[in-house]
Amino acid sequence: MFKKILIANRGEIALRIQRACREMGIRAVIVYSQADRDAKYVRLADEAVCIGPAASGQSYLSMPAIISAAEVTDAEAIHPGYGFLSENADFAERVEQSGFTFIGPTPESIRLMGDKVSAKAAMVRAGVPTVPGAEGALPDDPKEIIRQARAIGYPVIIKAAGGGGGRGMRVVHTEAALLNAVQTTRAEAGAAFNNPAVYMEKFLEQPRHVEIQILADQHRNAVWLGERDCSMQRRHQKVIEEAPAPGIPRRLIEKVGQRCAEACKKIGYRGAGTFEFLYENGEFYFIEMNTRVQVEHPVTELVTGIDIVQQQIRIAAGEKLPFTQRQIELRGHAIECRVNAEDAFKFTPSPGRITMWHPPGGPGVRVDSHAYTNYTVPPNYDSMIGKIITYGDTREQAMARMRTALSETVIEGISTNIPLHRELMADAKFIEGGTSIHYLEEWMQQHKR
Repeated sequence: MFKKILIANRGEIALRIQRACREMGIRAVIVYSQADRDAKYVRLADEAVCIGPAASGQSYLSMPAIISAAEVTDAEAIHPGYGFLSENADFAERVEQSGFTFIGPTPESIRLMGDKVSAKAAMVRAGVPTVPGAEGALPDDPKEIIRQARAIGYPVIIKAAGGGGGRGMRVVHTEAALLNAVQTTRAEAGAAFNNPAVYMEKFLEQPRHVEIQILADQHRNAVWLGERDCSMQRRHQKVIEEAPAPGIPRRLIEKVGQRCAEACKKIGYRGAGTFEFLYENGEFYFIEMNTRVQVEHPVTELVTGIDIVQQQIRIAAGEKLPFTQRQIELRGHAIECRVNAEDAFKFTPSPGRITMWHPPGGPGVRVDSHAYTNYTVPPNYDSMIGKIITYGDTREQAMARMRTALSETVIEGISTNIPLHRELMADAKFIEGGTSIHYLEEWMQQHKR
């Protein structure tokens, strides 16, 4: 086992990894930008190294700065968390070439799954169900593009092969709009992801977003840890997640989960990963794989009792998974609300000093956050300042506990999206379960402030 790990991230995930290290008796090195020098996890660190100014391009995205910090502190491994460099194959490669262990998949796996076209092809070979669409990247020939779209059937969606986070995609409802949409998406993809390749799929009208969490070790063992429903989202950014997904037959989930685990064995995957699917009319359609820990991993931890971050570390150290698929039991229900420093209904960022921070407590309540009273939320990064997660024997109990937790939460000095969460927890459609990925945006239209 490693004696010292460098955490190449910030915010609540940096604190989450730090806690996992503490529990395992591993020293944790924190890197931070000048904007984060007063963060809780920096103060709690065994060692902390400033790697640059507030701008992430000069700090958290600076590979030389992070690797130098690992060298000067004699760290043995680097955990990238999520976001920033976590799915950057070049970073994973440079970490390994510099003599450190990258706590995540191989650079080859990151490249394979980071390109949506190659990822889809790999899943087709592995027997994982995918969205109907054209094979491979779209050609330059306009006639062939039109032919493929007709074969799939409108509406179609044009997606950037190297895209993510809801960027680089365009829905096309008519043939007249097709070629212009392809051209525009190619230009955007080239600028944003340095990869102009795009592909085309059937656009599903009212799907849900359901994902499967997997763990795979370096000894060809792989398991899946149930599913999460992440359909409550705005502009492809998740707002509420839960596990398990309500209203989907278990036999169907089990069939897809087993295929995901088998796919990991076939591609030689190691570490934690998430297979993301669209689910509509009783069918699952693979859309992408995230080769890192997810923001929403706590809901899976609560229903399985498995610490995903610790398993990432153990796998990277070469250990075998300590359980088989048969030993994994899903119990109860968990819900997570992302707490963002932003206006609850206009979504404008609200950085600044938190003058009062009073998180909730009680049975079945978990709060993952690096915030505290007098902490200043910097304007330089993502607006998420924490997550409130509740667990219950049933979905109803988990929701009741979330309503109580949200009513207890006091955050003053900045605006947060807590009022939005309070309203959604009382919404009849959410309570019923099974809303589509478009539901929240439709709800926002009806509840304009």
